[in-house]
Amino acid sequence: MPSLRRREPGFVGLAHIVCGQQLSTASAAAIWGRVTAAFDPLHHEAVRRARTDRLGRLGLSAAKIKTLKNIARELAAERLNLDVLAEEDADAAHHTLTALPGIGPWTADVYLLFCLGHGDAWPAGDLAVQEAVKIGLGLKTRPTERQMAPIAEPWRPLRGAAAHLWWSYYRAVKKREGVIAGEAKANNLSNNVAVAKSSHLKQRSRRESSRDREP
Repeated sequence: MPSLRRREPGFVGLAHIVCGQQLSTASAAAIWGRVTAAFDPLHHEAVRRARTDRLGRLGLSAAKIKTLKNIARELAAERLNLDVLAEEDADAAHHTLTALPGIGPWTADVYLLFCLGHGDAWPAGDLAVQEAVKIGLGLKTRPTERQMAPIAEPWRPLRGAAAHLWWSYYRAVKKREGVIAGEAKANNLSNNVAVAKSSHLKQRSRRESSRDREP
């Protein structure tokens, strides 16, 4: 099965998702840019030690600061290991994440699917997947989060791959992205633009340096 990972794993990946909770893509990108500029490299220990007011000046809300600091403390105390979640049962990994304050099902689903590429993570509460399943399976009504679990049972241990297929189906039928898939796609585009811009600046710098050396 091809890799489903699209983001960096570990604390950086989870922090990125937390920073973007309930924000537009543009606002999330701006805050994330300030966070990564202030902490380079971004490490959980640096966030754990950072003053709350410093984090607040970067645009983070009090709730997000509390969430990030709690994750950082759990990692520092070795009570949380984000790397092993990719090898755990998807439901157990989801429970581990949602047990953390400030980490809801949406954040857990994005992390498991796009940071770890977990092949069996199942975003039962995602409206786009629910709608796609309704249309694709010919259901009269959109299934609820509770109803989505038994529907996906036959797809174990590849429910994560199935979710990506349902998002693709939703995009084809509705002509628009689902929330999680669309957010990840926008993030990829943003990263590609940043890489291209960095490459352009490096090339310009080399040209200017070459001209400076000319007699």
